[in-house]
Amino acid sequence: MADTLWSIALFVIGLVISTVIIYIVTRLFGEKEGIKHAFAAALLGSAVYSVVYFIFGHGFLSAVAGGIVWLLALRALYSFGWIKAFIIALIIWIISGLTGLIIPTGPGPL
Repeated sequence: MADTLWSIALFVIGLVISTVIIYIVTRLFGEKEGIKHAFAAALLGSAVYSVVYFIFGHGFLSAVAGGIVWLLALRALYSFGWIKAFIIALIIWIISGLTGLIIPTGPGPL
């Protein structure tokens, strides 16, 4: 029971952090959509990666496949071109990675 509650708490914390990062990065690129779009992108990204990791398992192939599908979803949600979507996704990925080093939201040695 405690593991389930911990997993839910980590998911919610990760979702909030991802939403804020997506919102800030897309605003810096001049997008006018609000926090709801950022939340939808974060939630969709979590769902996409969960499905891809379930299908392919953990590894490089699943990361690439999940990234491509999330790029398609990000592009559709925000209605911008491929290059801008890729640049924004790359910046979000870098900031999320750095944030994960500072604020770990996954199990492990803390």
